[in-house]
Amino acid sequence: MGSRGGRRSTRTSSGAHRYPRSARVGETLREIIAEELVRIADERLEFVTVTRIDVDDELNRAHVYYDSLSGPEADEEIVEALGEHRIRIQSSIGRQIRAKKTPILHFAPDDVIRAAERIDEILRADPRSAISDAGE
Repeated sequence: MGSRGGRRSTRTSSGAHRYPRSARVGETLREIIAEELVRIADERLEFVTVTRIDVDDELNRAHVYYDSLSGPEADEEIVEALGEHRIRIQSSIGRQIRAKKTPILHFAPDDVIRAAERIDEILRADPRSAISDAGE
């Protein structure tokens, strides 16, 4: 009687997946979407970078977070442009990914990146002005 009984054990070999399927799919989607954005001839998307993607466990929805050199003032235009090209991007995903379905994409600016940039600005600034900024 070895370990080859009727029950399957969880993967522990070197081929085991160390992070959830949704995270692996998210990384694959990030690469595909980034490649597709390069192909799209829309000047509103020239300086857009996909920073991260959160995919739900059922792979129904994917929240695509981006950052742009154009800054927050261009967010409305960028979200509009991404929405206009969403079907093309999803079609590209469908052709390249091995899954029964492709998640519906939702686009939003990456506030985490922007918050980190703001913190960095504060830390680099004169300590006296950082204290007065924090009090406002």
